[in-house]
Amino acid sequence: MHAMIALIVGLAPGMAYAHVAEIDSGNTAWLLICSALVMLMTPGLAFFYAGMVSRKNVVSTLLQNIVVLAVVGLLWLAVGHSLVFSEYSSVIGGLDYTFLSGLESQLVGDSGVPSLAFVAFQMMFAIIAPAIITGAIAERVNFKAWLVFSALWSVLVYVPVAHWVWGPKGWLAVQGGLDFAGGLVVHITAGFSGLVAAMMYGSRMESTAASTPNDVPMIVLGAALLWFGWFGFNAGSAITAGILASYAFINTFASAAIALLVWLLTDWFTGGKPKALGAAISVIVGLVAITPAAGFVTIGAAMAIGALASIACNLAIRALKARTKLDDTLDVFACHGLGGVIGAVLTGFFASQEVNPTIASEGWLISGDTQLLFANLYSVVVVAAFSLVMTYVIIKLVNLITPVRVDAEKEKRGLDQSLHGEMARFHQR
Repeated sequence: MHAMIALIVGLAPGMAYAHVAEIDSGNTAWLLICSALVMLMTPGLAFFYAGMVSRKNVVSTLLQNIVVLAVVGLLWLAVGHSLVFSEYSSVIGGLDYTFLSGLESQLVGDSGVPSLAFVAFQMMFAIIAPAIITGAIAERVNFKAWLVFSALWSVLVYVPVAHWVWGPKGWLAVQGGLDFAGGLVVHITAGFSGLVAAMMYGSRMESTAASTPNDVPMIVLGAALLWFGWFGFNAGSAITAGILASYAFINTFASAAIALLVWLLTDWFTGGKPKALGAAISVIVGLVAITPAAGFVTIGAAMAIGALASIACNLAIRALKARTKLDDTLDVFACHGLGGVIGAVLTGFFASQEVNPTIASEGWLISGDTQLLFANLYSVVVVAAFSLVMTYVIIKLVNLITPVRVDAEKEKRGLDQSLHGEMARFHQR
């Protein structure tokens, strides 16, 4: 993302605002449309998750995702954007833009895009990141605790990492780490946070029969909405409407498409059956993996990334279920954590100046230079470790305020009735 901003502004790495005489209506419209597409991903994720849980937890799963729009969105407008995109130190931004003060008349470099449009776009990224974590702890999370956790996680995990990778003089960016649209910032943070959350929450009381998806069409609908919204997620990260956005758009589609086909073939070759559930999951894996690389790699490389991630994540999900007691309800770690790692690392193999001339170092397979590969490996380790430790601390802290997990009676009844007094379907046949 910020490689493109560097191209616009003539500075690297990081973000810069400027007073420019004229707004570019085309670029502005593009970014606002992409912001709306990324917002659509959160309800898409809600449907995707809600179709995968048991029938008695559909409403709670939907609400846990939807409420993040309000909680994290308002925090982003108040302090989040300022802490990420204002210049204070390499570790965290300052409070220059608190409540968006001072941004009203500024544009993003000389792109002609109002800074407020960029605020809206980035806000949608901040929203969906904690929403992803709900999949790891579904069917047993206390809603009150979730409200507190999502707010704290957004400020204490997402915001610092976003500043390190995308902010002015962020230290991971200075060291050469590249993340076009959120592989490090969104998926690795959420995926590894989901891992430690699932470990701390423990297994569900009914983690076998109850884990059978209640509504496969809802899962497919959610995956379709996510795929559609992901074009805004990745192509919108080019900021302007041009060749880089076009590359990111096609790479996004190609990676998801090849991941779907490879997943089905993997299932066939390992004695399984081609399932709509697997197809939906594979699309998400392909999208996650291409996210950090979307604006840096060729279309062929994008297909290689999607295929490799599909095989690795398919086998990882099977291994985790068969060989561990981890109850990561909806496979958040395998899809987002592992998928994000694969995408970030393979960016270090395939990044090309032919696609994005602003990058300082090309991938190892392109130029023989290992600088970018090692920078991204270092970034992966740092972000994963930080997410694991901070999420552990946050869950411990929240548990001092209110229990993070519902009691046995409420879990047995289902969160829909016990916490919300609602049911997804009142009339059953």
